[in-house]
Order: sequence, then C-alpha cells, then structure tokens
Amino acid sequence: MQEINATVGRPGWLDEIQWNADGLVPAIAQDAASGDLLMMAWMNAEALQLTAQEGQAVYWSRSRGKLWRKGETSGHQQIVRELRLDCDADAIVLKVEQKGGMACHTGRRSCFYRKLENGRWQSVDPVLKDPDEIYGQAPGKSDKTSGGTRDE
Repeated sequence: MQEINATVGRPGWLDEIQWNADGLVPAIAQDAASGDLLMMAWMNAEALQLTAQEGQAVYWSRSRGKLWRKGETSGHQQIVRELRLDCDADAIVLKVEQKGGMACHTGRRSCFYRKLENGRWQSVDPVLKDPDEIYGQAPGKSDKTSGGTRDE
C-alpha cells in the first residue's frame, strides 16, 4: 500500500469520507486473493488513518469505545493490500490477506456464514477452530462485544 508511513497528522483524503452521525464508516474486509467477504466492522477517522499508515486493519469498537487491531488476541491479523471507497463515499472495502485463515470470532473463515434457505438462516460454513481455544475463555461464556468480535 502506498499510504504506509506516508502521512503525519490528518490527511485530506479522510475529509472525502461521509462519516455517519457517530463519526464512523462501515468497513468490509474482503480476501484480496479470493474475493470472499470476510467481515464487517466500523472505523473512525483514526482507525482508518492507522490502517492506511500501518498496512494492518484497525477498527473501532463501538461497545468498548476504543480502537482495536484485528487479531490482537486471536493472532488472526488482516494485512491490508488495498483500500477502496464506494461511490457514495460512505463505505470502505479493505482487501486483505487474512492471517490464520479465520476472520470470524465464531472460528469460521468468514462472518458471513449464514445463508437464507427456505425462509430460515442456515449455517453453511464450518467452524475451523473452537472459539474457546482461540480466545481462552471458559466454555459457555459468550462475548458479543464490538458487534460480535471476541478478540477485538
């Protein structure tokens, strides 16, 4: 990525984004090689600027009110290969290299593992690793913070 370590302070390109009332923009992580959708999270200006500078996904946790680096607990970092802004300037796509093969806190490759079939949401992708093994939490403990991501 070109932007890595290229700016100091707030770059002008951040002003082109249509931030929501909370100062956030939806950010969709997509596998750079396969095109698979991996996850959706939120970014504020600082998270997006850090992502561009560091080349690693940084998101904003709405429930915790702080920045989180994807994979800081799980080891499932997202190395950013490209950032894209949609036509309305109100959504970001991060084309990433997903470390560890999993983006979802449920232990699946993608957070988009449910498919609408016959009027019901069906899980169609397998759990690759038990979340309790990833995060070291006691069995039965559910952590749905920051939109469902346990490690961030």
